[in-house]
Amino acid sequence: MTRYHSNGKFLLSGEYLVLQGARALALPLRLGQSLEVTTIDDENGMIHWDAYTPKGFWFASIFSKHGFTVHASDDMDKADNLSRIFKAIKSLNPNILQDKKDYFFTTRLEFDSEWGLGSSSTLISLLAQWAEVDPYELLAMTMGGSGYDIACATASQPIIYRLENDKPIVEKADFKPAFADKLYFVYQGHKQSSGKEVKSFKERAQKSDFSKEIAEISEITDALVKASTFNDFCALLTRHEAIMSRCLEQPTIKTQYTDFRGVIKSLGAWGGDFFLAATELSEKEVVSYFNSKGLKTILKYNEIVL
Repeated sequence: MTRYHSNGKFLLSGEYLVLQGARALALPLRLGQSLEVTTIDDENGMIHWDAYTPKGFWFASIFSKHGFTVHASDDMDKADNLSRIFKAIKSLNPNILQDKKDYFFTTRLEFDSEWGLGSSSTLISLLAQWAEVDPYELLAMTMGGSGYDIACATASQPIIYRLENDKPIVEKADFKPAFADKLYFVYQGHKQSSGKEVKSFKERAQKSDFSKEIAEISEITDALVKASTFNDFCALLTRHEAIMSRCLEQPTIKTQYTDFRGVIKSLGAWGGDFFLAATELSEKEVVSYFNSKGLKTILKYNEIVL
């Protein structure tokens, strides 16, 4: 049996504009997904796939090693997606799965599949590790996106991520905020479709010139890493939100929580998944406030970020 692991992710700065070359600050997480691969003595030409989340069994599929036709599944959408990924892998590495034995793949997600922490990107990373193919190429052939989440999947600390001529540039970021105890990640209660949001933004970007905003967001990203005080950090977050609000022609998330004593910043696709709350309120006050708004999942920075 061989085992692989990939990290989940948060994108602290540069959402959307990272697709256009902006420098983005990305955070690999302690929670991620693991993959175990074993061969079995049966020679039926089959791949067996079992997936689990913290809640238990998630879904199962059986498909052919040759052609990757789905033979059985309790979730055909997920099975079809896996089939497409395996076809892409096979085109990148024709030498995989050449033996006669059947294969058993088991994935274990370490966070709720609805949280948007990277169930898809960790899967791409895991399968790329197993098949020894370029994860960015595999991403481009399947899910699409900027690739920052692929970079986070194998990172050991925060990173600065950007695209240059569509090629990923990854730099380690010395981002260890002294005020990390004042930072919380709050789940909004629904998952946003990253693929849909990426497509929508790319269509908008074709009609607009975001070069000024790209430069500003890149500057903010670098400043966030160097921010030595909580107030400076919060000011940068507020400025970032204002810029992205103009780009997306959407109100900032803070407009939904105007009475919150602190700064709130969207993470990743606006309108879903998690947001960052930066505040000098006590942990008890933070939990009480967001619980009163119906938000029950609140993660502390130091507990979740690598």
